[in-house]
Amino acid sequence: MYRNDGFRELSRQECVSRLSQADVGRVVFTRDALPAVLPVNFLLEPDGAVLLRTSASSEMVHAVDGAVVAFEGDDFNAAAHAGWSVLVTGLASVVTDPADHDRLTRTGPRSWVAWPDEVFVRIEPELVTGRELPGGRTMYGLPLAP
Repeated sequence: MYRNDGFRELSRQECVSRLSQADVGRVVFTRDALPAVLPVNFLLEPDGAVLLRTSASSEMVHAVDGAVVAFEGDDFNAAAHAGWSVLVTGLASVVTDPADHDRLTRTGPRSWVAWPDEVFVRIEPELVTGRELPGGRTMYGLPLAP
């Protein structure tokens, strides 16, 4: 991050706190050797792991199980020129433990579309980074005229 670029780097704790407030995020993965991005609803576990709930037959599940993926959540106020963005990078895996699956069925994220064969995908947070634009119109750290 460049000094005076207007952004503030977030600590890991701040990243987790901000991400827990987001309603929707984006999972970034590789599909057929090309980058793919899908918007998803999610739940953040206390340890910072990201949980997704989707169909077991989805193309995304097959692409991410056992792969390193990225997950991004953000919130912006365009009028105020303010917002934040958090990126979680880590290994994704389908939850296979029956007890864990049962617990997540009760407490995990709710799917926006009901699937008869739902699974949970957990993204373990290896790298968590974020930044915030606190607001106000600036360029090179200097205020801009309205």
